Amino acid sequence: MAKPTIAILYDFDKTLCTTDMQEYDFIKNLGMTSEEFWGESGRISREYEVEKILSYMLVMLQQSKKKGIPLTREYLRSCGEHVELYSGVATWFNRINAFGKSLGVEIEHYIISSGTHEIIEGTPIAKYFKKVFACRYHYDENGEAMWPALAINYTLKTQYIYRISKGILDVTDDESVNREQDESLRRIAYSNMIYIGDGLTDIPCMKMVKERGGKSIAVYPEGKGDTVKPLVDDDRINYVCVADYSESSTMERIVKLMIEHMAISEKLKTEERQQLSQYKRTRKKDN
Repeated sequence: MAKPTIAILYDFDKTLCTTDMQEYDFIKNLGMTSEEFWGESGRISREYEVEKILSYMLVMLQQSKKKGIPLTREYLRSCGEHVELYSGVATWFNRINAFGKSLGVEIEHYIISSGTHEIIEGTPIAKYFKKVFACRYHYDENGEAMWPALAINYTLKTQYIYRISKGILDVTDDESVNREQDESLRRIAYSNMIYIGDGLTDIPCMKMVKERGGKSIAVYPEGKGDTVKPLVDDDRINYVCVADYSESSTMERIVKLMIEHMAISEKLKTEERQQLSQYKRTRKKDN
């Protein structure tokens, strides 16, 4: 029998790393400040009624061209090399995977982000994710970005929770993800999901996972607890933690407790099926 699977779903910016991923190298290489870059993105969004995620992707294209920087996959990946991760993130995945294994469950990690897929690919932790769902570009014959291939805004993020639950990770497969499927047949139950995010942009996912029996955690930088206050006040989350993923941290303790609870629940489900099946066989023989 296959081991039960638990999925941990992460936002990326300000959840695993300390700020927006474009701010470590990409924006600096343009010779712009963060305020200038995001200000231009906001201006285009307001003036031309461009969706905000598409707006920032457009500014990345425009400003790279203006500065004579070829916007290739390789270049964007290089911009992920210096992303500053929160404390403990680099060793987090191996520790959590080992803990799950000790309880007889498989742990899978997923990114659901409105950030840039190719930058995430360049980070040292990219190898730990089963799948990264994030905004990415289509490239021309010279390998340069020319058009958005995928743009994920805050409400569209929830689509990828459905995909993970059903095991449909191909983003071009719209038919299967929308097909009705019994909960018992899903690859990963919602009750076996943990969503970790940092703010208002994660509300749709946090709410969805929490309401369907999973767990949601809001993280914040040390000393900046006010950033997640709206999530607490509106009852969007189960837990709130400082963004410290170090060994023996509050984050690790809480996530391990969640995994332990989910592992026990899976054992109880198995025991329930076996007991009922045995009872039915016994009754059939008696009759």
